[in-house]
Amino acid sequence: MLIRIPKGWEIPQREATPEGVYCNRRDILKAAGLLAASPIAALAAPANLYPAKVNNQYHLDVPVTEEWAATSYNNYYEFHPTDKQAVKDRVGKFVTEPWSVAIGGLAEKPGTWDMDKILNTFPLEERLYRFRCVERWAMAVPWTGFPLASLIKAVDPKSTAKFVRFETVNRPDQMPGMREAPYPYPYFEGLRMDEAMHPLTMVVTGLYGKKLPKQNGAPIRIIVPWKYGYKSIKSIVKIDLVAKQPGTFWNKINSSEYGFYSNINPKKPHPRWSQAIEQVIPNMDRRPTLIYNGYGDWVAGLYNGKED
Repeated sequence: MLIRIPKGWEIPQREATPEGVYCNRRDILKAAGLLAASPIAALAAPANLYPAKVNNQYHLDVPVTEEWAATSYNNYYEFHPTDKQAVKDRVGKFVTEPWSVAIGGLAEKPGTWDMDKILNTFPLEERLYRFRCVERWAMAVPWTGFPLASLIKAVDPKSTAKFVRFETVNRPDQMPGMREAPYPYPYFEGLRMDEAMHPLTMVVTGLYGKKLPKQNGAPIRIIVPWKYGYKSIKSIVKIDLVAKQPGTFWNKINSSEYGFYSNINPKKPHPRWSQAIEQVIPNMDRRPTLIYNGYGDWVAGLYNGKED
C-alpha cells in the first residue's frame, strides 16, 4: 500500500480550498456548448484561460491573503522606489499588450515568443504559494501559470547552459520610478539551471483567477517560492541560457546584503534586520519564518547547506 507523507507546507485535502471556488471557465463554456471543439478556435481565445484549473498538489498551512491586499502592497521600484502602496496608482501608462519575450543564449531553438504563443503553448494551472519579501513582509496567494521548465525545454537548452538570466522591460517613459532612483536598470536576475528546472519554479501570467495585474508584474513574471521575492523577477522581456553565473540586480548594488541564491533562512539575518519572523500583510501579524519558506522538503537537496 502506498502511503503519501504530506509536505511540511501542505494541509489535509479536506481542509483545502474547494476547487469549485476557483471554477474553470473553459470547462463551463465547453459543457454549455459555447467553446469550439476546434483546437485552433480554442487557441485563438487566450482571454478564456482565466481562471485556470487548480492544481490541488499545492496547498497552504496559512490563510490566503485577500486579493485587495496582495494587489495593493507591491515592491516594484520601477514604478515607485519607496512607497509600496503607491505602485498600483502609477501603473496606468504601462503598456502590457502587445508583449513578447526573447529567449536565447545557449539554446538550440532560440526565438521570440509573444504572449499569445506562450499562453497557447503551455497549459495554465493555479497554485497556492507562500510569498516572502526580504523585508520580512509575507503573503500567500493563488498564482496562475506553468512550470518554467516547460519553457526552457521548448527552446532545447545546450549542455553548456548552466544558468538562466532574466531581464525586465526598460521603459522610463512608462515606469516613473526609474527616473527617481539611481539604480542600474533594467532589472536583471538569475537562477541556477536546476533551480529554474525545479517543478516549483513557475512562469506566472495570472493572479486570483485573473490576468496578472500590472503592479504584480504583468504580463509575465517568475515565481520562485523558496527564495526572497526579489528573485521572482517581474515583466520579463528577455531570458538567456548561459554558461556562467550571471550577475543579479541587488547583488550588484550591495553584494554584502544580497547574495545570488537568496534562499529564505530564518537563521541567517539580513545585515540590518533579523529574518527569524515574518509580518503578514495587510495587518502585519507576526509569525515564525520557515526555512526555504516552508518548501524545504522540496528544495533542500539542491544545496546541501552550501547556498549563500
